Amino acid sequence: MTARTLPALAGLPLAVAAGLAIPVQGRINGALGVRLNDGIGAAVVSFSTGLILMLAVSFALPAGRASLSRVLPALRSRAFPRIYVLAGVIGALFVFAQSLTVGIIGVALFTVATVTGQTVSGLLVDSLGIGPAGRKRLTRIRVLGCVLTVAAVLLAVSPRLGAAGMSDGGPGGGGLAALLAVLLLPVLAGFLMSFQQAMNGTATMHYGSPLAATLINFITGASVLWIAWLVKTAVIGPGNPLPGEWWYYLGGPMGCIFIGVGALLVRSLGVLLTGLGMIAGQLVGSLVLDLVVPTAGSVVAPATVIGTLLTLAAIILATLPWPRGAFRRRGPVG
Repeated sequence: MTARTLPALAGLPLAVAAGLAIPVQGRINGALGVRLNDGIGAAVVSFSTGLILMLAVSFALPAGRASLSRVLPALRSRAFPRIYVLAGVIGALFVFAQSLTVGIIGVALFTVATVTGQTVSGLLVDSLGIGPAGRKRLTRIRVLGCVLTVAAVLLAVSPRLGAAGMSDGGPGGGGLAALLAVLLLPVLAGFLMSFQQAMNGTATMHYGSPLAATLINFITGASVLWIAWLVKTAVIGPGNPLPGEWWYYLGGPMGCIFIGVGALLVRSLGVLLTGLGMIAGQLVGSLVLDLVVPTAGSVVAPATVIGTLLTLAAIILATLPWPRGAFRRRGPVG
């Protein structure tokens, strides 16, 4: 049983729509991490709420129950490497990075760090053929599209970087070295996201639905985070009590959206284009959030809008089926 493939014209807008959930999740998890004074605790809350939702959906829907029934046969027959069931650990790292660092470095720097890591690894994963779409050639236009994407993201967030007071030595006044140390975690989390999408996409192809792959992600991710939180609590104690506001608990459902859609799309679009589409949605979502629900560090300037539009253009550039040799220099005719 294999999951259906989608044409790029249908799949790419879905990837953009799924990417809209990422800044919403980042804003929620970052705020929860600050409220609890506990990044691991915030990640536990996010993954646990997502797990509860996925359990309800997977067992309520016939497609979910059917895909779950294929999990053990796929693992017994080694239809794909069994380590792929641990893809949720990468998701746990990403959510932990959100909860720990967004409150320190802000959404802008977090976005630059994760996008850089994800764009580089998307090229790598596709060129190695790790995902269900198989190996995709490392063409000049795909590399150019990735470079332009990172540059456009930098342009889009540049007003917020300038407003963040970087001249005083970065977040917390700890200097450039401290800033780079904090940035390493979101860069690593972004880099591993492409591998997570490839692993989930391969599993989805054998399960027949992204529901089972998404549920297993939340099971493994939540398990790792609970163990880490219990160890942390035993050593230094718990954080602050859980907040009463309902919106603090929406980070998990946002994760269900982009993990599930990503698992569905990588077979059709490949890891790179799926990631680029989600990056576009991430930037558009961040822009809308800053306009509709601004925070203290929110800045919407012309560069923000231009950078977002250039990101969309770069993704279109990398997506279109350019003929081979279309951008090679040709000699004079006649």
